[in-house]
Amino acid sequence: MGGVLTSYLVAAAILQCLWSLSLAFVDIYALLVKRSLRNARAVCIFTIGDGITGTLTLGAACASAGITVLIGNDLNICAENHCASFETATAMAFISWFALAPSCILNFWSMASR
Repeated sequence: MGGVLTSYLVAAAILQCLWSLSLAFVDIYALLVKRSLRNARAVCIFTIGDGITGTLTLGAACASAGITVLIGNDLNICAENHCASFETATAMAFISWFALAPSCILNFWSMASR
């Protein structure tokens, strides 16, 4: 059970990293050619992408936190599993989501204000 959720957390983190890197490349390109990204279609794509990756990251973090609590507190089999690794991965997933949330909210606000 923990293996499947760990795989889900890893997949969500990889998707989040790829999305963030692609946006960074788009931003760098826009800065180099001195072009604005205030296009309605671009803002819509950024908002949808941030919303999807944010939802997947939050879901993976919450599921991993549930498994960590189950293994550590309820089943008391932390010695047989890698609880420190689960807890660290879960904490980093929540930190990643908290870092992504302002971007998603501001993109949604920018899209809604048009």
